[in-house]
Amino acid sequence: MRLRVVTYNIHKGVTGIKGKSRIHNVRDGLHVVNADIVFLQEVQDRNDRLVAAALFDPDYTQLNYLATDAYPHSAYGRNAVYDHGHHGNAILSRHPILMSENLDISDHRFEQRGLLHAVADMNGVEAHLICVHFGLFARSRARQAEALVKRVQDVVPAEAPLVIAGDFNDWNHRLDNLICNTLGAMEVSSAGGARLHTFPSHMPWWQLDRIYVRGFEIEHASALTGRDWAQRSDHVPLMAELARIAVPERPVVHKAKAGTTP
Repeated sequence: MRLRVVTYNIHKGVTGIKGKSRIHNVRDGLHVVNADIVFLQEVQDRNDRLVAAALFDPDYTQLNYLATDAYPHSAYGRNAVYDHGHHGNAILSRHPILMSENLDISDHRFEQRGLLHAVADMNGVEAHLICVHFGLFARSRARQAEALVKRVQDVVPAEAPLVIAGDFNDWNHRLDNLICNTLGAMEVSSAGGARLHTFPSHMPWWQLDRIYVRGFEIEHASALTGRDWAQRSDHVPLMAELARIAVPERPVVHKAKAGTTP
């Protein structure tokens, strides 16, 4: 089983200063990428100001607009709620999503952060998908990483394929050892082992966005840079091509009947 995954902080689908909608460009970019699974952060699934300005259909949410027919399955976790709307993490999938749960991992009242956990049926194999958006402060990120590790240890079977992706805001890589060593996961990097930079989009310098995998081989990875991507968000997407590692079947042990020789 091969899988193309992308993680992308879309900055609520608007420009930073004027708040002009650019969700149409984000959707066009996702169609070009043609991924199987998309992990999104800062999806603004309700914005009454854009609706009032006739820039968005209130009956057609931002999540549905991004998914269209390309991604028949999706999950959304609301993190931040305000007077004119709300935003959070989302997962778009071409594979059926069997369940999803959103966990509030906010560390203080000034930053609303979440962990969206979904289980997808990939050709009969249950794969666990976790989309995260960590805080801006180091202590907050450390506690949020601990919550992530605990979640995986508590509910994800050791043999199940696992993809963790999102905006970790971990520019100095202090969380890598905890996530990789504790969970037995690998961080996605380039073919030469170089880290892939995703922020700011016009001149990526920091690696804020990450993909960690378990039960997969990493065949290829890249940050999608360039003028078009720079105009879509303040982050650029991180993409990885994965191949499922075959899990050997356990040998069948035949027990001898009583009174017989095995």
